[in-house]
Amino acid sequence: MRAAVLALLLLAAGAGAQTAAPAPADDGVRGDVTPVHDPVLIRERGVWHVFSTGLGEGPQGVIAHRVSSDGVTWKKGAAPFAALPAWATKAIPGATNIWAPDISFVNGRYRLYYSVSTFGSNRSAIGLATSATLDPGAPGYGWRDEGMVVMSTPRDDFNAIDPAFVADAQGRQWLSLGSFWTGLKLFALDPATGKPLRPGEKPRAIARRPVPSGAPSIVEAPYIFAHGGHYWLIASYDYCCKGVNSTYYTVIARAKSVEGPYLGRDGSSMLAGGGTILLRADLQEKQRFRGPGHAGHYRDTDGTDRIVYHAYDRQRNGAPVLRLATLRWGADGWPRVVPQEITP
Repeated sequence: MRAAVLALLLLAAGAGAQTAAPAPADDGVRGDVTPVHDPVLIRERGVWHVFSTGLGEGPQGVIAHRVSSDGVTWKKGAAPFAALPAWATKAIPGATNIWAPDISFVNGRYRLYYSVSTFGSNRSAIGLATSATLDPGAPGYGWRDEGMVVMSTPRDDFNAIDPAFVADAQGRQWLSLGSFWTGLKLFALDPATGKPLRPGEKPRAIARRPVPSGAPSIVEAPYIFAHGGHYWLIASYDYCCKGVNSTYYTVIARAKSVEGPYLGRDGSSMLAGGGTILLRADLQEKQRFRGPGHAGHYRDTDGTDRIVYHAYDRQRNGAPVLRLATLRWGADGWPRVVPQEITP
């Protein structure tokens, strides 16, 4: 998430809402679905939850939370934080909101990883908060901030934002992250703390795009999940945050090990800018939703693989909106995106 475009995104959302408020954002979701940027999806006891970058005023402007009973109509939920944690404001001067959260249920508690940064800088940090439940009315609810997980500084070759948790078949836990700089990285986690297993260890590279010397690697938003004997890496290429002029698109690749190497359908390596396109807005003059990206994955209780992402809505002056879809797996073992198929 690029903080410098916050005002532009909010302006677009407000302008579009004047004409499109009663209508669904598409044929799948409706209600409070904009502005939504960098979303992740999970379900607890029949209630769907989306967490996303903080946009707007009040606690939702720190980190946003939306809920739905049917996966179709969405409304605001209880925001996890009223303000940035004290450690974050000290570590990242100038930070005002939380970017690109990730949600997972691990060892009996929900883990909410989140990013704190400022536009154009890799002085960034990932934090962790945990709660026994996502339901504010249930016993044990309450977000406990666990502090910093990983930090990057100008001395590092990566940017510590866009975290995503994954556990592998051996029970090992990992955190993928990264945006621009030299690409996407992977840290081994201590299962007891959810923080790096070996503090100070250099992360493993899992994706990058070849660029001229001194230029950034234009890739971000990793998300790894397991399916069919492979680990699948989703990532976003090119530029977000430019409204309908965004060139963001989403690629996918797979590996036998969570550590990679991740290869596209054609064998191209994510370490060389490869992968297979999963989401892209073609026909620029006609397509309503531009720049689809920052996708997260959730496997439902019936085994259905779902993805959540944002795109920029031409009918709402380029505001970022919530998008949901289903992954259907072909005979060749590769997925395709179909409209969401959520059953209440």
